[in-house]
Amino acid sequence: QVQPVESGGGLVQAGGSLRLSCAASGRTFSSYHMAWFRQAPGKEREFVADITWSGGSTSYADSVKGRFTISRDGAKNTLYLQMNSLKPEDTAVYYCAAGQIRFRMDYWGKGTLVTVSS
Repeated sequence: QVQPVESGGGLVQAGGSLRLSCAASGRTFSSYHMAWFRQAPGKEREFVADITWSGGSTSYADSVKGRFTISRDGAKNTLYLQMNSLKPEDTAVYYCAAGQIRFRMDYWGKGTLVTVSS
């Protein structure tokens, strides 16, 4: 079992950068596919990016491609999301998730709020 805990959210101006972290407890972190999702006010939760258990493959939503980078550090049991060139429409609560089958998440964090001001 994996328990994700997100951190790193905050307020940033448009064009700025933030790096989110997700610390995942449990000795089996390296065997899980990991992903970031987000939910903006009044909208449904949406996929942002994912990375396979090995780190060998990643995928991104079109809206963040070229601006966001997902990565993982197995030694630290930590997932990251580097967000550059942030836009006001990136404002959302960002969630970290883990799953044994890619794109089927079993465990979710409680989220961290990112606010991008114009």
